[in-house]
Amino acid sequence: MTHSAEHSWTHAGHGLPDAVEPAPTTTAIATGLQLPAGFAAIAKDVELGPAITTNLARVEKKLREAIANSDPLADATSRHLVEAGGKRIRPLLTLLCAHLGDASRPEVVQAAVVVELTHLATLYHDDVMDSAPYRRGAPTAHEVWGNSVAILTGDLIFARASILVSELGSRALGIQARTFERLCLGQLHETVGPREGEDAVEHYLSVVADKTGSLVAASGQLGAIFAGADEAFEDVLVEYGEKVGVAFQLADDVIDVTGVKVKSGKSPGTDLREGVPTLPVLLLRKAADNGDRSAVELLKLVDGDLSSDEALALAVAGLREHPVTAESWVIARQWSAEAIEALKPLPEGVVKESLTNFAHAVVERAS
Repeated sequence: MTHSAEHSWTHAGHGLPDAVEPAPTTTAIATGLQLPAGFAAIAKDVELGPAITTNLARVEKKLREAIANSDPLADATSRHLVEAGGKRIRPLLTLLCAHLGDASRPEVVQAAVVVELTHLATLYHDDVMDSAPYRRGAPTAHEVWGNSVAILTGDLIFARASILVSELGSRALGIQARTFERLCLGQLHETVGPREGEDAVEHYLSVVADKTGSLVAASGQLGAIFAGADEAFEDVLVEYGEKVGVAFQLADDVIDVTGVKVKSGKSPGTDLREGVPTLPVLLLRKAADNGDRSAVELLKLVDGDLSSDEALALAVAGLREHPVTAESWVIARQWSAEAIEALKPLPEGVVKESLTNFAHAVVERAS
């Protein structure tokens, strides 16, 4: 295959398009970083704090390098979500768990980039599946370029993650492949719904474990592996990641009907309006099936036309006050407590403290 002199595409599309501004330095990125809630112990540690922040900045820089494409359209669509920001929870967990071993190994940063690229790829697909209009305060890719381009961009980003993880060896590749399989199965099972006779809440928890818990678990595991940490810690971090990931998503479900409008641009009831199944609504349906008259009446609102802001506000207010919302918090906090319990075998120190605090923080959010 030949290339004309009129463009700078490479065979696989790697490289930067013309007229792209120089990337910021690692120091500049590190200066502007803020750690998410629950990780204050990292910032206070005089050794761990700077090490984590510097490596997070390296991850951010390498993310932009990884998604850069000499094809202008692919470059623009791939950068869309990276530049919209994000908490970078998964790479942060990779970097943090690496401090159970030798966190200075360069493979640790590459593993952190892999998990965030994988997460970003799923967001492109999820937004198409959910017809979501916004992500991180910006219009979703499918709103800008259409469904096909958004799906293909997600595929492209996952391909880049696959290239990077292949350089880390067969074990990392196996973890990545099994994780991506679960991500796909979770989306599939969410789409088709529970089988006849299957408990809807148990089905949903299984979906969340696959769609959210699996990648969070892989994040900590990869950090430990490439830092050469004690192999006994791996199972601990996998169990912790699965459970804290579920807790995180269940808390998001409750926040959808209890929180105020947040920086992402997501207003209360967004999931309700889009018909996305969430724990409070599933518990409401179960209560209605068990004869709760208040649940039956509220379901009429929830299942009705929520296109107007007034109708949505009524449904949100009703769900917020119904006992199923408090029950949802109890379930989310139970998953958080189990995640913390899983950490018992880890040595005392900032890593364990930070993982514990993060598990608390995910279920103590108000918005």
